[in-house]
Amino acid sequence: MLLRDEDRNIQVVPTRRVIRAFLAVEAATFIIAALVHFGILTNADPHEAAATGESVIAIALVIGLALTWVGLTSVATIGILAQGFALFGTLVGILTIVAGVGPQSAADLGYHVAISGVLLVGVVVASRRLA
Repeated sequence: MLLRDEDRNIQVVPTRRVIRAFLAVEAATFIIAALVHFGILTNADPHEAAATGESVIAIALVIGLALTWVGLTSVATIGILAQGFALFGTLVGILTIVAGVGPQSAADLGYHVAISGVLLVGVVVASRRLA
């Protein structure tokens, strides 16, 4: 016999909260990356084009996060769209690194790979909410 969540005394975190948490954390990391590349947090890795791209992605994620409270459409749909856009932009960033146009540090490549994974998981979590 299978037990339901309430029978097992497990507290399930609402998916909307999880999607919002993904959007908030992702936006924060892109804001930090942009501040680094603008030379505001450190002068170690200035790159204006990277900072601009990261700023656009951060703004999209912040707008997405804000829209989750407006009720325009489902939180899951907003999560998929905002994180999908961010994932696309991040993949473009990886291509610029590989092509030698973008920042070339190991930290940049590591960040792009890691955040791509986080964005992909966020899109999957949001898409499962729609299923």
